[in-house]
Amino acid sequence: MFNADILDITLIGFLAGIIGTGSGGLLALLLRKPKNELLSFILGFAGGIMLAIVFTDLLPEAIEIGGFTTALFGLVMGTILILLIDLYLPHAHFSESKDGGPSYVRTGIMLGLGIAMHNLPEGIAIGAGYVASPSVGLALAVTISLHNIPEGLAMATPMNAGGLNVFKTLLYTGMAGIPMGIGAFIGSTISNISPYILSISLGFAGGAMLYIIFDELIPDAHNIAKGHSGTFGAVFGAIAGILLLSILH
Repeated sequence: MFNADILDITLIGFLAGIIGTGSGGLLALLLRKPKNELLSFILGFAGGIMLAIVFTDLLPEAIEIGGFTTALFGLVMGTILILLIDLYLPHAHFSESKDGGPSYVRTGIMLGLGIAMHNLPEGIAIGAGYVASPSVGLALAVTISLHNIPEGLAMATPMNAGGLNVFKTLLYTGMAGIPMGIGAFIGSTISNISPYILSISLGFAGGAMLYIIFDELIPDAHNIAKGHSGTFGAVFGAIAGILLLSILH
């Protein structure tokens, strides 16, 4: 069913992905080397918002629509899929990116391929979230876009070090977000089939988000933190997530 809502959700997925990773590339070009305190806070903030969305909206909605078992099945499947992508198509976290060396343009491109593959299930989460509730979908789109800023930074940093020109750096970092639009299309399409599919999709989104929070965002926030910047970011993010959902509802 290719209705206007699905096309709108797909467009939002594309924008969330491209703007997120593209902003990271732009930030890398403007700041060259952003301060760790700022990056740590952003990572923690994104993790806190995601955590609030998962536990106050995604999972409760999944359980209400399809029951606990259906939602749990989706959560487990989402976690396993992201784990498999991480194992077979790994991408470096921001805290692992390095500067220097003539081969770093290739390194940045390889990072971009890994980031692009991780963006597909994140797009599915946005699509499923929108079908359940536009407020949940919008909150996810904003949060995942924010999460993709450090991803774009991780990709652009070695490209800058390798001497890639500004246009190509922005182009490649933006392109890494394209699969998120494809994922949003898939998530919104399959979630329209039945309440049980929607429940599984929402659980899937929750599992994918939890893996990203605890495997990437929170660890990276602490790895590059100066003082307690990552912790404060996560706390403020959780509060902001709750407030955002309250306003959108």
